[in-house]
Amino acid sequence: MAENEDTRTVHLVSQEGESYDVPLSVAQSSQLVKTMIDEDQDADEAQEIPLPNVKSAILAKVIEFAQHNKVEPMNEIEKPLKSANMSEVVQEWYANFVNVEQETLFELILAANYMDIKPLLDLTCATVASMIKGKTPEEIRKTFNIVNDFTPEEEAQVREENKWCEEA
Repeated sequence: MAENEDTRTVHLVSQEGESYDVPLSVAQSSQLVKTMIDEDQDADEAQEIPLPNVKSAILAKVIEFAQHNKVEPMNEIEKPLKSANMSEVVQEWYANFVNVEQETLFELILAANYMDIKPLLDLTCATVASMIKGKTPEEIRKTFNIVNDFTPEEEAQVREENKWCEEA
């Protein structure tokens, strides 16, 4: 049976209905997919796994990550992050993989969370953390297009209540 495992494939189906033929061993990097696989299914027939929360472009990136992670597993990400530069935190391929638009990065986080792929979730969240590391609240707001809805009085009160954070 072990030899058979490597040749089996599954069809991962995106939100838009696009189907991706993926080796079972790669698809099982997702705990969600792993639980949805019917072990009694005929080995010659690929099982279809719907992923309605994942867009096609993001699913393609998730599959790319899973395939690469199978060949070259990502280094464990040390916490707290030792650097805001991701290439100093993980291997170069992974640092380049998450060097994407913010919207894509956030969609990858949602997909990794939904599909339960811990290494991808760790990588994408660490990337967001690296974008925040060493920045002032104003710089963080600018980076993530967050509107400051505090009045100056409320902001002063929050800063006073959390003064201990800045002293640490």
